Amino acid sequence: MQKKLTITIDEKVYEGLHTVIGPRRISQFVESLVRPHVLGKELEAGYAQMAQDEAREKEALNWSEAILQDSSDETR
Repeated sequence: MQKKLTITIDEKVYEGLHTVIGPRRISQFVESLVRPHVLGKELEAGYAQMAQDEAREKEALNWSEAILQDSSDETR
C-alpha cells in the first residue's frame, strides 16, 4: 500500500528534481534513496524473494483482479 507524503524543500532543489529526475518520477527517486535507511535489508530481501515466487504472484494477481471486478459490480 502506498501513502501520500507532503514534504517541504528548497525551491532550487525542487526545480532541480523536475529538471533532472522528471516530474512524474520524483516519488520513486526519493523512495529509492530513503528505503535503505528505514527498512532493514532482511525485509527488502524477503520482498524480492516473494516476488520471484511465480505461483504466489499469479495467485495475488488473480485475487486483486477479482477484488477489482467485485468493486466494479457494486452499485453506488
